[in-house]
Amino acid sequence: MQWRDITPSPAFNQQRGKHSPKARMKSKGRYGQFVRWIFSIIDLMIVNLSYLTVMLWSKDTPSFCNEMYSRPMWLVLNVAMLVCIYFFSDVHERRVFYAEKVVGQALKLVLTHAGIFVTLTSLIGPHVTPWQQLAMFYLLFFAVLSAWWVISRQLVKLYRNHGFNFKRVIVIGGGTVGVRLISEMVADQGYGYHIVGFFDNNPKARTASAVYQGTLDDVEQFVKTHQVDEMFCAVPDLEDSQNVSRMIRIADNNAVDFYYVPQFGRTVTRQFELQSVGDVPILAVHPYPLKNPINRLIKRAFDLVVSSIALILSPLVIIPVAIGIKLSSPGPIFFVQKRTGYRGQAFNCYKFRTMRVNNDSDTLQATKGDPRVTRFGNLLRRTSIDELPQFFNVWRGEMSVVGPRPHMVAQTEMYSALIDKYMLRHTIKPGITGWAQVRGYRGQTEELWQMEKRVEFDVWYAENWTFFLDLKIIFRTVWNAIIGEDNAY
Repeated sequence: MQWRDITPSPAFNQQRGKHSPKARMKSKGRYGQFVRWIFSIIDLMIVNLSYLTVMLWSKDTPSFCNEMYSRPMWLVLNVAMLVCIYFFSDVHERRVFYAEKVVGQALKLVLTHAGIFVTLTSLIGPHVTPWQQLAMFYLLFFAVLSAWWVISRQLVKLYRNHGFNFKRVIVIGGGTVGVRLISEMVADQGYGYHIVGFFDNNPKARTASAVYQGTLDDVEQFVKTHQVDEMFCAVPDLEDSQNVSRMIRIADNNAVDFYYVPQFGRTVTRQFELQSVGDVPILAVHPYPLKNPINRLIKRAFDLVVSSIALILSPLVIIPVAIGIKLSSPGPIFFVQKRTGYRGQAFNCYKFRTMRVNNDSDTLQATKGDPRVTRFGNLLRRTSIDELPQFFNVWRGEMSVVGPRPHMVAQTEMYSALIDKYMLRHTIKPGITGWAQVRGYRGQTEELWQMEKRVEFDVWYAENWTFFLDLKIIFRTVWNAIIGEDNAY
């Protein structure tokens, strides 16, 4: 096993040097414990302000406002929100939560609130709030709550970067999984994990980190004499079950939260979900979200709406682009190429022609400074305008707006033999833009590792798809097109 330096960041080391354990406990607990309460109160204010805004916007404002306060509408509104806060406020405590998942949680809260609110108001009396105002209220509520939750996550991360609201953790076991876990924790101080101890029986671990505190026999004494909030045990269960049981006992006896890190992470990177058979816990491979018919329907409906709008407006782009292409070099306006699509099926992928007509277009990937690319074609590539005809592929159902970029058939044949899990990227439809592209992996792949990273991001997208992740990717794609990308050639 290869060791690597897993020393915490200088900011954390500086924080350790400035404060004693008791002082750091004070800085941690002084305000951090109130984060959930403060943010929950703001959530409550948002629902009330959203409702008030809609009432003031309505045509019959006086009677509408009078209706709210003459009937127990306000009470029902807040009771429903308190129930929602009880079930969803953990979004303010989760230390690792991506923006698109935060928005997804906000949508679930809004839908839950709508169900409770409509049910209770219908039981109170025969009058029901007009659906127009109700729809407007929930749209506004969702928009404001989503924005606030995303912003609040950044505020919390900023707060943690300044040394507050952190968790003091120790990691036990410095194998492959333990090293990966520590690397993830120290990579972003915004998670709020401060590693105060690292324990491993391997003598080589002494030089791996500045927070190495000894062997597994030293854990109990360390926990008793230091302030520890969480214990992450990365000791292989099958190889050393007695040590795992001992670590659990130590955590229980010292009121420390215990987390066991499964060892299949050494070779398996897919997501799993915890299930059980009776009292026996089992881990199941997390199914692809797009295997769910409802998710597929949502994605397809979005594709149809976007592609239909794009095709209706396409003459505004096609005409000037067609003129530019014809003036730049002789040949057709559109370039049609066989590419690998869903489940490995080939399809005709459409693009605006950006190269001079050549015999290598179906086998040779475009490179930086490629002499085949015309000057006008270079402009189309840098702005991604050359991809716009693929909305026709989306409309036909061969592609999606967001998904793994379709590769040439020749590339698929080559890389499927070289890269493990390469064909998993074809379990969903290819897209005009994708997660790998907005993360910087687009354009030429000079070395194998570049394509491996692209495949890694494509597979991650397939396993973690959400509608809001698609919106995030589209936003980043548009933004990258505006500011320009170095790999767009």
